[in-house]
Amino acid sequence: MTEDIFARLARSPFRSRFCLGEKELAYVRQKGSAAVRRHAEDFVAQRLAPAHPANDGKQTPMRGHPVFIAQHATACCCRGCLQKWHGIPAGRELSAAEQAYVVNLLMEWINRQLP
Repeated sequence: MTEDIFARLARSPFRSRFCLGEKELAYVRQKGSAAVRRHAEDFVAQRLAPAHPANDGKQTPMRGHPVFIAQHATACCCRGCLQKWHGIPAGRELSAAEQAYVVNLLMEWINRQLP
């Protein structure tokens, strides 16, 4: 299933334009994968998991952290994109399994960016 979503995302001109720059790559290398995963878990829990996130559709910055860039690249940036791309309905809290799916997808994308 992961390969299917990555293949679909690759066909999107908007989604496929995202990549980690040197600054973000250095951040991942410096902090380590475990720390970046914890950040992803926190961002997803706070900004994406609630049934009605604050500023939904605008809650994920376009830069500033590797996870933010990964969220846009994987269409995990808002509840509308989660519904459209991943079939996860908006308007209800994300389950623990759905949060884990999003975090795993974000980390897979980040790991694919590493040289």
